[in-house]
Amino acid sequence: MKSIYRTALRTGLLITGLAFAMAASAESWPSKPIKYVVPFSPGGVSDATARIIAEGLSQRLGQPVVVENKPGVSGILGTQAVARAEPDGYTVMGGTITTHAVNPFFYKKLGYDPLKDFVAVNLVGTVSNVLVVSNESQYQSLDQIIAALKAKPGSLTFGTAGPGSSQQLSGQLFQSITGTKLQQISYKGGAAAMTDLIGGQIDLVFETVAAAKPMLDARRVRPIGVTSTQALPSLPGVRPLSEQGLKGFEMQSWQGMFAPAKTPKPIVDRLANEIAAVVATPAVQQRLRGLGVEPSGKTSAGFTAFQSAEVAKWGKIIQDAGVVPE
Repeated sequence: MKSIYRTALRTGLLITGLAFAMAASAESWPSKPIKYVVPFSPGGVSDATARIIAEGLSQRLGQPVVVENKPGVSGILGTQAVARAEPDGYTVMGGTITTHAVNPFFYKKLGYDPLKDFVAVNLVGTVSNVLVVSNESQYQSLDQIIAALKAKPGSLTFGTAGPGSSQQLSGQLFQSITGTKLQQISYKGGAAAMTDLIGGQIDLVFETVAAAKPMLDARRVRPIGVTSTQALPSLPGVRPLSEQGLKGFEMQSWQGMFAPAKTPKPIVDRLANEIAAVVATPAVQQRLRGLGVEPSGKTSAGFTAFQSAEVAKWGKIIQDAGVVPE
């Protein structure tokens, strides 16, 4: 009995000691630079968004927040690295709808669980797409596109940036709501899909607003509708697809910060609140909107609920489409 008592006492003291150590660590955080992992290549929306947030956080926290790109396999490599990192608040990442909602439905051996292995810190902002056709296309409206697909299923092609991309998810949702069939053509990136769209090799692209805007302004492509539920100031006169007969159509990719699971709550809360403060500044909002990112700043509890809903929504759509994880 004494042995059992001594073991229990030691265990209790150890747990108490760890709790005090974690509390002390959280109180002194941050005392060194913070690594902000972006699981995609430099130059894209995720990278640019992270650098804007990192700059603001560095000023507010008094420590450098250093962006580190770890691209590969739809963001999987960088996301795996953060899932395995020490949960001490010194490694965080920029997560997206791809890395933290839909990847499990496309890849069998993901190496991480987007819900269990991370804590959602802050939803920085959302990114809408716009359905575009070539300016030379015969299709002038959504009704004409749907009519063509009803008459001949699979007769039209749409370009995507690969599995789990916002272009693919938009197309899957379109097919689910309209009951039509599109042929997907996958590219290594959205730019290549837009090039083939303009050249007449494919029929449709659900491109991000920021990426499509230069081609829209140059009148190389024609807008059919946006995937948000409200019209966008950056595309005046372009109506949401949900207002053109596609009831319930909403596809917005997103940019957010995640930390490894078990990161102390005081650190998560501070990060969430500091990011919200950064996102609330007019200068940052202007820069984010320039990337096609609509600012949010939703903190941890709200972002957690949002992420869970996204996993459930897109999981059903992808599975109903018959997509089998590779």
